[in-house]
This record gives sequence, structure tokens and C-alpha cells, in this order.
Amino acid sequence: DEEYRNILWDACGVRSSKDLNEEKFRKLMNFFVRSKYYQVNEFGLTMRQKLYIKYLAQGLGWEPGHLNNFIHKYYHESSINKLSKIEAIKVIESLKHIKEHQKYKPEVKV
Repeated sequence: DEEYRNILWDACGVRSSKDLNEEKFRKLMNFFVRSKYYQVNEFGLTMRQKLYIKYLAQGLGWEPGHLNNFIHKYYHESSINKLSKIEAIKVIESLKHIKEHQKYKPEVKV
């Protein structure tokens, strides 16, 4: 309880969640998203990054196995959960570029 109150004070300047308004609640959520509480592993990968990588892969029509193969081939890790924060940023940018490239790829009719 004391740790929670300290977090409330550090993040948004209140001691009780009853004192949270919309702005202070957003500050609290931003604090949690950037804190160790939302890190997937000890290398700094965040839940937000993990979910965004999954979202991008799904948008490409990739199965989880395909995504894991991509991560293994280009980033030498066995899954999303093994990525560092920096590697996750690179995976996100790579997937964005692949998605952008697919927009302009002409369809081949057989």
C-alpha cells in the first residue's frame, strides 16, 4: 500500500487514487508504461513493443511461427520475448518497411 502511494505521488502528485482526474490518470498510466512493471524481460522489452510487433505481423498476415522465424533469422533470437528494447525498435521498423513495400508490390496473376 505504501509503495502504491509513493508511485501515485511520484507519477502525478497525489496520495490517493480518489484524487486522480483524467490528466493525472494519464500521467500515472504513462509512468507505468515506461516503468519496470511493464517490461517483458530484463533487456527492457516493453509490453507495448511486444503487442505492437504482434499487431504489425498480424497486419502482414504472418502466423506466429513466421514471425519467430523472421526474428531468429535477422535478430538471432528465438522469439519476441527474447528481444532487447533496441532490437524491438529495429523489428518494428523492419515490419513497417515490409508492410509499406507490400503496398506497392504488383499482384502476379497465374
